[in-house]
Amino acid sequence: MSRRFLFSISISVLLASLWLKAQVKDFRPVTESMLRNPAAGDWLNWRRTDNAWGYSPLDQINTRNVQRVQLAWSWAMDNTGAQEATPLVHDGVMYLPNPHGVIQALDAATGDLLWEYRPAGAGGEGNGVQRNIAIYGDKIFGTTSNAHIIAVDARSGKLAWDTQVADHKLGYEYTSGPIVVRGKVIAGMTGCTHYKEDVCFITGHDSETGKEVWRTSTVARPGEPGGDTWATAT
Repeated sequence: MSRRFLFSISISVLLASLWLKAQVKDFRPVTESMLRNPAAGDWLNWRRTDNAWGYSPLDQINTRNVQRVQLAWSWAMDNTGAQEATPLVHDGVMYLPNPHGVIQALDAATGDLLWEYRPAGAGGEGNGVQRNIAIYGDKIFGTTSNAHIIAVDARSGKLAWDTQVADHKLGYEYTSGPIVVRGKVIAGMTGCTHYKEDVCFITGHDSETGKEVWRTSTVARPGEPGGDTWATAT
């Protein structure tokens, strides 16, 4: 066995061990009360709080010292699609959505990559926009451009579950991410610009399993409350 081959094996083992260590340590599961009233240093929802103010109460940077702010680190996001993402921050870890379902966890102080979830086929058709993700318990939740909702382990980035909510071939897709309320992952489907014998809808899913627990149409169907307000063909 050549020395070069042994060296290659050693490097591979070393990199594998480094990858296993590159996880979120001392992770604290996110509770319902934490989501509704996040700690000052956390950003646990798309616009931080339910009122969508997008405001941080941190005051270390203020009008007296803002001119001294300098770049601490930078991170190159995936360039395979549209960038409209809002990251989440929990206990010093930044969870960053990228186009086409890619999710990364970074050390918010250093910019070091802790883990990355990259689904098969990432970088495929369309702009793959992933505007936001959600966090609850020990999972990060995202939606995909092919009408799936997914959950990954917040510590390691390992896929926990993957639920197909609609048929992408009919034009269904997600362009906005989910929110979490009382243990339910809630997301609104788009793609109703394509004609089909159906309407768009919002679904709620069990955060532990991904199982759909309810669905409500965004346009009332015949027989549903409000369904009689629509004209019928003659």
